Amino acid sequence: MAPGPEAGAPAADERLAEHVGHDFADPALLGRAMAHRSWCAEHGQRASNERLEFLGDAVLGLVVAEHTYRRYPELSDGQLSKVRAAVVNTRALAEVARDLGIPGALRLGRGEDLSGGRAKESILADATEAVIGAVYLDGGLEEARRLVLGLLGERIVAAVGGPGDSDHKSRLQEISVHLGRGTPRYDVEGFGPDHARRYVATVYVDGRRLGAGEGRSKKDAEQAAATAACADLAAEGPDRA
Repeated sequence: MAPGPEAGAPAADERLAEHVGHDFADPALLGRAMAHRSWCAEHGQRASNERLEFLGDAVLGLVVAEHTYRRYPELSDGQLSKVRAAVVNTRALAEVARDLGIPGALRLGRGEDLSGGRAKESILADATEAVIGAVYLDGGLEEARRLVLGLLGERIVAAVGGPGDSDHKSRLQEISVHLGRGTPRYDVEGFGPDHARRYVATVYVDGRRLGAGEGRSKKDAEQAAATAACADLAAEGPDRA
């Protein structure tokens, strides 16, 4: 008989802790950070990672905002916002999750696991923030700052060097207008509870569905959809039907 969902959890938590680089005084915090609500629903009334995610989101935003404010005094408030948006978004945090090995440590319900939950960017981004929240509770703000800047420091530098590179909506509009296709149109739908709201955006160019994306805000979802659409539209050329 195959092992249950928790069979490899301690070992997976240990590997994740090594990648995170924090010696947890309370290892249960890291386990909770990996507990998706679908897993909790199958294992009784155990706490999911949603509260840790909420906390980690706040810590992440503070650390990135304070770091860029102090490190780059020449940036305006608008430029600081663009840098933060380029770093603190679902896609970037999902990439961080993969670098840390979070997909293999996640505790998912059977249905969520079978439907590809370990590859879903929203789940991975949430888990990354939950890990940040866990490190903050266990080691304090300075330890959380070390983790965040270690994971995202290079991305911040890249965003400061060209924050406009992350504005895929503007790039998509430039391509679309240049090709004579008009201005892109976005349809956005929200789902989930208020404290964990998600959005899915679909972008249409010249009446044709060209891309879709998911994010934690309407702007994130639209940027993800625009990213998916840019390459396809640029490859078409002005004369393609």
